[in-house]
Amino acid sequence: MNHIVEPENKEPEQDSIYNSVEDMETQEADSTDAAAEKPAERPPAEPEPDGAARPELNGTSEVCLVSTTQDADMEEDEARSEATFSFSVPNFSKLKESVFSPACYVRNLPWKIMVMPRNNPGQDRKPQRSLGFFLQCNAESESASWSCHASAELRLLSVKEGVEDFNRKITHLFYSKENDWGFSHFMTWNEVLDEERGYIKNDTITLQVKVNADAPHGVSWDSKKHTGYVGLKNQGATCYMNSLLQTLFFTNTIRKAVYKMPTENDDSSKSVALALQRVFYELQFSDKPVGTKKLTKSFGWETMDSFMQHDVQEFLRVLLDKLESKMKGTCVEGVIPKLFEGKTISYCRCKHVDYQSSLTETYYDIQLNIKDKKNIYESFKDYVEPQTLDGENKYAAGEHGLQEAVKGVIFETLPPVLHLHLMRFQFEFPDVLRLNDFLQTPESTPAEYVLHAVLVHSGDNHGGHYVVFINPRGDGKWCKFDDDVVSRCTRQEAIDHNFGGQDEELNLTVRHSTNAYMLVYIRRSHLAEVLQEVTEQDIPLELTERLQEEKRLEAIRRRERNEQHLYYASTGRWFWRTVSRVTTVPDLYDPEKVNYRTFRVKKSATLRRMMDLFSETLPIGDRRPAPTNLPALCPELRARLAAEGIEQVFLVQVTVLPELLAAAESPLPPADLCVSAPAGRG
Repeated sequence: MNHIVEPENKEPEQDSIYNSVEDMETQEADSTDAAAEKPAERPPAEPEPDGAARPELNGTSEVCLVSTTQDADMEEDEARSEATFSFSVPNFSKLKESVFSPACYVRNLPWKIMVMPRNNPGQDRKPQRSLGFFLQCNAESESASWSCHASAELRLLSVKEGVEDFNRKITHLFYSKENDWGFSHFMTWNEVLDEERGYIKNDTITLQVKVNADAPHGVSWDSKKHTGYVGLKNQGATCYMNSLLQTLFFTNTIRKAVYKMPTENDDSSKSVALALQRVFYELQFSDKPVGTKKLTKSFGWETMDSFMQHDVQEFLRVLLDKLESKMKGTCVEGVIPKLFEGKTISYCRCKHVDYQSSLTETYYDIQLNIKDKKNIYESFKDYVEPQTLDGENKYAAGEHGLQEAVKGVIFETLPPVLHLHLMRFQFEFPDVLRLNDFLQTPESTPAEYVLHAVLVHSGDNHGGHYVVFINPRGDGKWCKFDDDVVSRCTRQEAIDHNFGGQDEELNLTVRHSTNAYMLVYIRRSHLAEVLQEVTEQDIPLELTERLQEEKRLEAIRRRERNEQHLYYASTGRWFWRTVSRVTTVPDLYDPEKVNYRTFRVKKSATLRRMMDLFSETLPIGDRRPAPTNLPALCPELRARLAAEGIEQVFLVQVTVLPELLAAAESPLPPADLCVSAPAGRG
């Protein structure tokens, strides 16, 4: 288990977690009064189960008090994202072994404070006793697949007026092999025992942890229960796609229009429109994470390279173009430009002569230059900043020749839904954006926008993780969509923590190298229209029936695959050999033109059960095939056919050993089985 000790001026280290644990960064945080610390091994300490007696200190069993607090906007339950809890350790000077606090539940996982005496080498290389202080998560779990990213502030509380609490910060990806994280040398033992320093009273200290955790992966987390929404499965090669799909899904006007696209004649494996309808339908009505493989297959981008070759802006444009083309000539034609289209006027105006030109263009999104800009307003000012054309760069003004001129762009209109694409630098953006000053002339409603979604990348240019924070109803109640896991979060987590950069003074819960790369704003005057409720009545009945039938057939195929090992394998090579042995009239039918029917028979079935299956399934009336009369039937076959005027022959052939024919209740032989029949009655 990795923990933290203190070398001089040691830069934080990062550990990449692979295999069953999601690839995220593990970052040691800075101490308030000391240098950064690196992981170090410590002897394992076995925690006692919840409710067990605490280890004895000085011959007495002490019960520790736990108190929790949380963000006022978060629901007070075990699924909360944040909590503060404390742990008092009496008889501290006599502490000989590790002790644990009772569990405090955050994100449905048990978190405990772990305290222990530690002997660490001092500056003179002599052993120095220290207070070890760790945060432990989900230690009793036997699963090896869970993980939970969390940040915390570890505090030694002051008991003396005028003395501040001693605190240090950590951030870590907790998982089965690293389920605790903290400081082997939180404070020297003697400093803790020194009453003048103000951290101990009556030989008792109180430790406190404020923990903020993401929703866990690899455990039973019911996103639908906790948020009302479900996530999208991570295919491992789709980068930003899940975040973008969730953003479009919660642009409710788009969702409603997607449902109404005519797809009844579309190829289910090639139609992007039908695949998107399928994903949206499952996101709305499923209780479990939704797959996207059919969508990526229909789009033709099935590998990581495909997504790396196209940035999110290009992907969004291509997807919207496909949808807009599909909507032409239908009842939802024009929905996409109505939502996303704005207009700019590019102009060039001469300084010294009366000559100017202009060009009006449409846009669906805006690429903002945010380098060296503090906030989004500075980026918009840079976007419309005029440029002077002079010297060798003069403007060709027709009959006026080369002229000094001013070139620029101004917004003529702004759309109801505004997509802003950002470069990944440290940058601030507001939850309410006012853009009246950037319009050529004021529009009928104020250009005031409410932040609806923040698409975030954490990591570096060579890899990382993509999530999206969405304000589904535009009411300031945010959710975090992290692939298949959806959780509620605070405004601070959604906005303030995603300004980017690596400022060490940012709040303790900031994950380093976390940047917003795309913002979605909705015009306040269009908020109710864009986020209108989408009900089952908005989905065409034909689409609902088609998707439900697809789901039913997929369930059947899945069940057959799962039960395949219980049945005999079918093979057609036995058919003619069997017929050759049991009949003298092989020319009654053409084997190459027979429409065969194959039966699935369990290996545990008896021969009589097999015959019952034939009788129940085949249209042969009362002539139930039986093991006793199969051999006897063949010599008389031609005569019976001629006498009864039967033109179509119905044959049932099975490869069985002759000695088993009389044993009707015998299990079928351990051999490949093929039961075949020409279509028709006989």
